[in-house]
Amino acid sequence: MKPRIYHNPRCSKSRATLALLEDRGIDVDVIEYLRTPLDADALNALLAKLSLAASDIVRSGEEAFKQSGIDLANADDATIVELIAEQPKIMQRPIVETESAARIGRPPEQVLDLFK
Repeated sequence: MKPRIYHNPRCSKSRATLALLEDRGIDVDVIEYLRTPLDADALNALLAKLSLAASDIVRSGEEAFKQSGIDLANADDATIVELIAEQPKIMQRPIVETESAARIGRPPEQVLDLFK
């Protein structure tokens, strides 16, 4: 599998992460996840590679999340995953994925661990 970046070109961290990878000659597929949202199965697979709970990749400050009325402390992963699939803007970004692992690019340098 070719590495992927789940990218939002309007996000400075996402742009910085993509530039960091390109500067190091790392060829990645760029997935603009707002245009091509991940479904629940893809999100669950990504969470497994991240070794995180669904609540860990939610941008809780986003208006779409606030309007959902979901309490992250009490919601189960399935509920949160469905919300992310329906409202991809609430997903933390960027996320870089390889065959065996994934990392959130906050800070951008964190994704370089995937390529050691």
